[in-house]
Amino acid sequence: MSAQEFAPGLVIQHFAPPLQLSSFKAIAFDMDSTLISIECIDEIADAVGKKAEVAAITEAAMRGEITDFKDSLRRRVALLKGVPAEALQEVYDQRLKINPGAPELIHAAKAAGLQTLLVSGGFTFFADRVKARLGMHEAHSNTLEIEGGLLTGQVLGDIVDGEAKKQHLLALCARMGCDPKQSIAVGDGANDLPMMGVSGLSVAYHAKPKVREQAMVAIQTGGLDRVLELLR
Repeated sequence: MSAQEFAPGLVIQHFAPPLQLSSFKAIAFDMDSTLISIECIDEIADAVGKKAEVAAITEAAMRGEITDFKDSLRRRVALLKGVPAEALQEVYDQRLKINPGAPELIHAAKAAGLQTLLVSGGFTFFADRVKARLGMHEAHSNTLEIEGGLLTGQVLGDIVDGEAKKQHLLALCARMGCDPKQSIAVGDGANDLPMMGVSGLSVAYHAKPKVREQAMVAIQTGGLDRVLELLR
């Protein structure tokens, strides 16, 4: 079934709506540019005048032009060496906005009995706060190393990349005893494609072309809750 515009700014392919929301058991979300309006790493870099340099790498990674996300993240984080840790709070307080429709979609999903998962190639400082703010069940992201109140330019532990996002979704489904096809995956960048590929409903939100082409749903205008137009 080729792509068709179900409603203005809402494109679907490979399925016929409506689907039953309660037939799904889990919904996984990317964070940066999906649940929230910014790429946190780009905004942190702005604190040291390196936003353009970091944002260029972010954009290339999200478009799928840089295939090694881990390497791209290490390169970007290295540019943040020496940034005061307070810059993270400033970004959260002054720049981070929850995207339209996110609270409504998460509320509807939870009301229908779905587990809500945040999986991000971004950072725990933001992901844990966004998880709490939106009342989500679980979050996995990367930890920035801080020493003496300054970022060291290093990430602690294993990096959450596209493969890790997929594995966290599969692990959640395994714990719940459900098929991954009973999950929904929502994202905007190339590193969201692996988890979208194992889900039963993949949703691209104001996404990069490569992601829009592969997703079953592409929200091109309006908020995240537009996916509810396809569910009952």
